Amino acid sequence: MQAPIYLGEEVNGAGFRLAGARVHVPAPGRAAEALDEAREQAPLVLVSAAVAAEIPEARLAAAVAAIAPLTLVVPDPVGGTPMPDLAKRLRGQLGMEG
Repeated sequence: MQAPIYLGEEVNGAGFRLAGARVHVPAPGRAAEALDEAREQAPLVLVSAAVAAEIPEARLAAAVAAIAPLTLVVPDPVGGTPMPDLAKRLRGQLGMEG
């Protein structure tokens, strides 16, 4: 069984490495390509919020919506990139917010 891949910075990646994940730190401007490569190599891809912010929204949404491999955006620790407000986005999609 292949190990999951974490796409993010090295310090947070250390914790994921201890849990058995392979850690990839995308080069500047190469986050989308790193996501594509990780999805070809692992059954689970964890993407830091900071890396997710560098990936075009449609491309990231397609990866997260795909059945396999499972792709998740994980929050950065304090001081990192904030997670998107999912509740606000869903209310907007449902027409409940202007």
